[in-house]
Amino acid sequence: MKAISFALRSFGRELRSGEVLVLLAAVALAVGALTAVGFLTDRIGKAVARQANEVLAADLRLRSQEPIPEIWNAKAAAYKLRTAETNTFPSVVFSGDLSALATIKAVSETYPLRGNVRVADTLFGEQRVVSGIPPRGEIWADGALLARVDADVGDRLTVGELNLLVTAVLTYRPDQSIGFASLAPSLLMNIGDIPDSGLINVGSRVGYALLVAGDDKDVDAFNEAIQDDLPESLRATNREESSDRANNAADRAQRFLSLTAVISLLLSAVAIAMSARRFAHRRMDTVALMKSLGATQRFVIAVAVLQLLLLGLGGVVVGSVIGYAAEEVLSWLLSDLIASDLPGVGPMPVVLACGSALVLLVGFALPSLIQLRNTPPLRVLRHDAMPPAPSRVLVAGLSLAAVAALLYRAVGDAKMLVILLGGIVIIAAALYVVGRGLVATMGRFRSGVGVAWRYGLANVARRGRDSAVQVVAFGLGLTVLLLLTIVRTDLLEGWRQTLDENAPNHFMINIQPHEIDSVAEIYRVAGIDVPEFVPLVRARMSTINGESVKEREYPTPDGQWMANREANLSFASTLSSSNEIVAGQWWPANYEGPPLVSVEEEAATDTGLVIGDRMTFVIAGQELEVTVASIRKVNWDSFQPNFFMVFSPGALDGMPTTYISSLRIEREQQPVLVQLVRAHPSISVIDLDSILQQVRGIIEKASLAVQAVFVFTLAAGIAVLFAAVQSTIDERRFESAMLRALGARKRTVFAGVMAEFAALGVAAGVLAAAGASILAAIVAVQLFELPYEFNPLLWAVGVAAGVTIVCASGFVAARGAINAPPVEVLRAA
Repeated sequence: MKAISFALRSFGRELRSGEVLVLLAAVALAVGALTAVGFLTDRIGKAVARQANEVLAADLRLRSQEPIPEIWNAKAAAYKLRTAETNTFPSVVFSGDLSALATIKAVSETYPLRGNVRVADTLFGEQRVVSGIPPRGEIWADGALLARVDADVGDRLTVGELNLLVTAVLTYRPDQSIGFASLAPSLLMNIGDIPDSGLINVGSRVGYALLVAGDDKDVDAFNEAIQDDLPESLRATNREESSDRANNAADRAQRFLSLTAVISLLLSAVAIAMSARRFAHRRMDTVALMKSLGATQRFVIAVAVLQLLLLGLGGVVVGSVIGYAAEEVLSWLLSDLIASDLPGVGPMPVVLACGSALVLLVGFALPSLIQLRNTPPLRVLRHDAMPPAPSRVLVAGLSLAAVAALLYRAVGDAKMLVILLGGIVIIAAALYVVGRGLVATMGRFRSGVGVAWRYGLANVARRGRDSAVQVVAFGLGLTVLLLLTIVRTDLLEGWRQTLDENAPNHFMINIQPHEIDSVAEIYRVAGIDVPEFVPLVRARMSTINGESVKEREYPTPDGQWMANREANLSFASTLSSSNEIVAGQWWPANYEGPPLVSVEEEAATDTGLVIGDRMTFVIAGQELEVTVASIRKVNWDSFQPNFFMVFSPGALDGMPTTYISSLRIEREQQPVLVQLVRAHPSISVIDLDSILQQVRGIIEKASLAVQAVFVFTLAAGIAVLFAAVQSTIDERRFESAMLRALGARKRTVFAGVMAEFAALGVAAGVLAAAGASILAAIVAVQLFELPYEFNPLLWAVGVAAGVTIVCASGFVAARGAINAPPVEVLRAA
């Protein structure tokens, strides 16, 4: 109880000291940053998963070729889940004497459960989001379907035995496919009209689906509960193909947020370690006095630990408030991305962040406090009497164990941790070596400079090890700030390139060879650049190296799906601009040898294919054997026609071939699409604008999140700089008092301190620029898959930032020491 009472009484006095405020700020920043990052990664992950579920128009889909019994609706309702029903089947639609094949989508009143349906009032007109579905007696039809039967909004189409009114052009539904297999345009109708239409009878080929949506936990519980009861005819799907671009954007954003959390944690750890070192050093005189009056080692340690806990609790409270405030601001900024019906973030990010901050205190501050117990009572009389330094193995072991455990718990990305920790340890070692070298040679440059510079450079040389430590602290702070700035800039620039305003926004599929010239002429007359027409051949893989694809074992489950599905093949003489060869070689432009194939990188990994493997395909009843010549990396974000398998020229000659194409059509040019589909009813035009808008929204909001969380790292970096300055503040106060007592003007003393900081800032800036360049190259390529280009301007920025930030931090932190009245300082000494 005496230790608690003494610790509480003295804690108020301690709060006025600079190193305690820095220690408190470091803990608060660690908690605030980890809380905000934890919130963002959790909520953005859920939001992206929710948007990925739009391809189902639900969170879970039960589908079957037979009508789904009503009992499954009841089971979903028992878990408080919403449901909708759909029937999907092909049928011929008539308008007078004209007819066309359509994909009929009959839906119930609650459709869709996720996402929105978009319609237009005219063919290829302005899109608008609608709630609900067509009333009974009405339909919404795809523009391509209306063009094929020469109909428009307001006309009637014969669907089965019904004559239904077209009230809107269907432009987008969440669960529509943009694959090459979906050649028939869609028609959306009310499921209540199905019995009167006569379209579904015994033996009809219909896809029945029950859509389910609700709270994530309820959906997961329902999905797990029904697995054992599902008949073979009923299949549950919780996610299908989603937008790679959206997922890539969100994944990169989450990686950057994790990177920010790691760096904020490391900077906070450095600030805590430096502040704790001075925190312990300044208490040596008090501890020596306590021990001379009879205090035991246990009492000394108990008081120090209690004060440390009080600091930790204060930092946790302040950091939690900062984290929750950041949550509110970021929730508002990301309101379009983060759905309002997502579950709240809850207390877990704050709990984990607070636990992390306390572990940092134990790992980085406790070793310095342990040293206090060995403070000799003789220090009351001799201030140079120092306790033995704590074991470096103990300090390093506790610190590294604390950081490794926290970082892995917070991020869970071993590769990121190895790159960052390894890089920072190497950079810190290099900074220390250079700092010692700087100290050793600084004295040689004192001649021939002014008084202020002589005083500043002398300070650097005289402090020796402390100056080297300051170079390390300044350099590490600048390194990670420059690193994050580079990666953030490259990340945002990469996203801007992804969002190329000239990217294709329409796909054309099912173009017959004899239609190419006519299609090209239609675009040419309309003043639109004629797109490239890419061949497409449908096929099935039958063997790999003579082994049946059905019996072969694959490295991943996706490999079995890849090998057994119906494949889209193409052939080309030149490599697409969105492709890159990563293994093997592309064939010459005039190649006329045996059939070769180039395989996409992930497809090769999933199926276990390597250069030289032989594959057999069945195309229209004919077998074709090809040899793997190369492995390609494909940029699926380009919205250009891309394929898993590309064959050499001549390999697919004589096979049934259609063509596909992608192009950009501005809104004012869209009437040409009506002319196109009416002249060529078999061609399907797919509007990608809805998908592009979704991707743009995710990327823009992810960019805001990245920039918002970047502020925490800036603050943590500044805390490190302040901690570095605070570590020598007592010496500066005494030196300033002595110089002013001997007649030096305050301006001269201040100029000398700024010269010292400028010298340290130049050294730290140069090394930080070098370290940040190397780390940024590794991080950009290995973690974000972004190209990295060396920027010589970084070195100028690094040096300028080093001098400016270090001098500014030094000015704010050392101002009080220089302004302190000399008589008070000398009396206290």
